[in-house]
Amino acid sequence: MIHEVDEGLRRLLAESGLEASGVEVVFDAPTRDWSARRNAPTVCAFLYDIREDTARRGSGHEEVHDADGFVVARRTPPRWYELTYLVTAWAGRPQDEHRLLSQVLACLAATDRLPPRMLTGSLADLGLTVALDTAQTGADGPAAADVWSALGGELKASLGVRVRAPLAGATVPVGPPVTEGLLVRSAAGADERRTAVADEGAEAPAGRRLRYRESREAGTEGFAGPRDRPSAPARRRRRGDRQP
Repeated sequence: MIHEVDEGLRRLLAESGLEASGVEVVFDAPTRDWSARRNAPTVCAFLYDIREDTARRGSGHEEVHDADGFVVARRTPPRWYELTYLVTAWAGRPQDEHRLLSQVLACLAATDRLPPRMLTGSLADLGLTVALDTAQTGADGPAAADVWSALGGELKASLGVRVRAPLAGATVPVGPPVTEGLLVRSAAGADERRTAVADEGAEAPAGRRLRYRESREAGTEGFAGPRDRPSAPARRRRRGDRQP
């Protein structure tokens, strides 16, 4: 899921005109050594914090059906995670970096979600909204100054971008649908049949397999076919009830 969010951000920034102007969008850690090797305008979106949104954690499961309508698997609900990026612009002069960062801000502030056409993989399959917050205050997680200190670089103008994305739940396959009835044997009858078989030397008869007559008439086998609900039993008349 994380790499799919990266791809969605890259497509969003590229569509704003960065790619056409020759600006590269990367997801590297902007360390001192990395910045020294940059020789072209670059926008860096560094992912530095991942946290689960426990308030949105669901329970239970949903059924997965095949083309014929049979249940083939059960899937747990998706879990939601907050991915926080440190977005910076790199160019030869601070004025160029600020101009580039302003273009990035205008692109990200214009939307509060990643457009569906930019989602790939499991994010596209789930069809859920991937929310996007840009330069929000009061966000949890490490401060930008702490991130720069950990990277070993000098403090630089940056944008904090938070993405809330779902992680697909686990899918567990189930057994095939029931197509035959139950096999029923009577314990008392079985003792009598065993005695008769021992006397006559015959082979013991098999148990009786239950099937629905409606299933056979509908041209289906066993329990796989549709069945009508049985009609309600007639109300028993009690003593003392008046005759109509």
